[in-house]
Amino acid sequence: METSTRTLLFAAELVEENGTYTLLVEDVQRGGVQTTPVPKAMVDKLPTFLSALAAKLDPPPRRRW
Repeated sequence: METSTRTLLFAAELVEENGTYTLLVEDVQRGGVQTTPVPKAMVDKLPTFLSALAAKLDPPPRRRW
């Protein structure tokens, strides 16, 4: 029986305040937070970007004959 342990490394939040978007990324292991402003056009494209990233990183399913 195989057991696995999940360890949170980074946590990210996208925050909107008065029409301004900010990405906050917390380094959970080392402590610390980095922030960067994000243009609305990028926020609008985020779902597409995440789908493309997932498609690129997820291996194709194996076929059994």
